Amino acid sequence: MTANNTHDYLVSLRDLILEERKCAINLDMKGMVTAMHAKEDLVKVLAHVKVIDKADQPIAVQIRNENRRNAFLFKSTLGWIRQTMEFFGQKTVTATYGATANTVASQVHGRLLSGSV
Repeated sequence: MTANNTHDYLVSLRDLILEERKCAINLDMKGMVTAMHAKEDLVKVLAHVKVIDKADQPIAVQIRNENRRNAFLFKSTLGWIRQTMEFFGQKTVTATYGATANTVASQVHGRLLSGSV
């Protein structure tokens, strides 16, 4: 593979990583999946490259940084979704008071989202 081809592949990979993040932010799942598959194909091609030219090393560093940025975005979003699902899955305990104004153990232990109407 020539250095010019490697440069073009690296630039394409960087652009796909940026496109993937843009699609994720806009919740464009079709675009994100398309970008992800194209990125996987480019990574397979670039896996055969053993040495990167000095001129292409800044692009490789940028690719690494942008890929880490995407990973952080996806990981933090997944954490936020998990926290939200845990919140809605928690059992609710209502405060029930007896005749003497003491709290009484409630028999209702429903979930915020029980799946029933």
